[in-house]
Amino acid sequence: MSKQRHLTVLGATGTIGVNTLDVVARHPEKFKIVALTANCQVEKLYRQCLQFEPEYAVMLNPDSAGELRHRLRQSGRGTEVLSGVEALEQVAALPQVDSVMAAIVGAAGLRPALAAAQSGKRVLLANKETLVMSGALFMDAVRRHGAELLPIDSEHNAIFQSLPRNFSSDLSENGVRRILLTASGGPFRTVPLSDLENVTPQQACAHPNWVMGKKISVDSATMMNKGLEVIEAHWLFNTAPEQIEVVIHPQSVIHSMVEYADGSVLAQLGNPDMRTPIAYALSYPERIDAGVTPLDLFKIARLDFEKPDFQRFPCLNLAYQALRRGGTAPAVLNAANEVAVAAFLEEKIPFKAIPAIIEKVLADITTRAAESLPDVLSADESARRAAQSMVEAL
Repeated sequence: MSKQRHLTVLGATGTIGVNTLDVVARHPEKFKIVALTANCQVEKLYRQCLQFEPEYAVMLNPDSAGELRHRLRQSGRGTEVLSGVEALEQVAALPQVDSVMAAIVGAAGLRPALAAAQSGKRVLLANKETLVMSGALFMDAVRRHGAELLPIDSEHNAIFQSLPRNFSSDLSENGVRRILLTASGGPFRTVPLSDLENVTPQQACAHPNWVMGKKISVDSATMMNKGLEVIEAHWLFNTAPEQIEVVIHPQSVIHSMVEYADGSVLAQLGNPDMRTPIAYALSYPERIDAGVTPLDLFKIARLDFEKPDFQRFPCLNLAYQALRRGGTAPAVLNAANEVAVAAFLEEKIPFKAIPAIIEKVLADITTRAAESLPDVLSADESARRAAQSMVEAL
């Protein structure tokens, strides 16, 4: 049996965090939880602390941390409660931790994920923004500090599974022609374009296949989610933009494919359940039971594929543009998207204003080389201010 892995779960109360703990609970002999973190969901993190008894719990919100500390003391638990971004970085770099699930949504997840890489951990990366905002910096930290990077997004995990085990980050050396990144098309794949003006946050969050948080659900509806994944794939697998093709696959059964020079296309299939990629990364190179229902091909019966329409999904096109532009452009894209999506969820702007705001911010903000974390964070801040001004002007 392999050694027991000691885990920090960043973003324990979110969808990825909850699914991670579900897999961990099935294999207590293989995994020990050292630290759990959350933003402000005290009750949920409290229950997780009771179940897994971590050494540390971190809440980004200080008031929430105080409440959690009080409740854990009352219950007689010895978990130490910390708060703030620095505490997130601290528990990501703990010497007794060998694996870090980086599942904090948005730009807030960048610094603790980077701290994990700089500490040479096995980083289970579910936070898209880490690579979107600071791909070169993050990949350099992984290489320089001997960290191990395993993707959690179902698509990138599928690509990882479909590449040769000893993949050398050179597609041609490994006989790979291109990567085929599958997308469900979200809830508006067949909705008339004229109707998109009036869609509600509730409609945008009603994903046909996956259970996800609100922000990621809206990103799926605009296909910005897939655009961010294109940028991620560029960094994870050292691929040029033209070597990454997005394929709409409504059934979400094929999670992505790798096309080889000899004409072979290898695909990873499975039911749309995040516990599969989580379990694969947690136990790699072993495979363990994830509690996932086996795939019934007879029940599925058919698999469909479509080309994405950039008129319907302009956010996907904007992501390709930002990737080709390079430097801080992807960070600007991500920041503008986060602001616009938040405004849409608060019903301050219509759905179709999301890509309009992103496009305008990309055009207005001067981008430069992303040579340091301050460069990235400065671009992020400028883009947020510009996007927020546009929201308020609407």
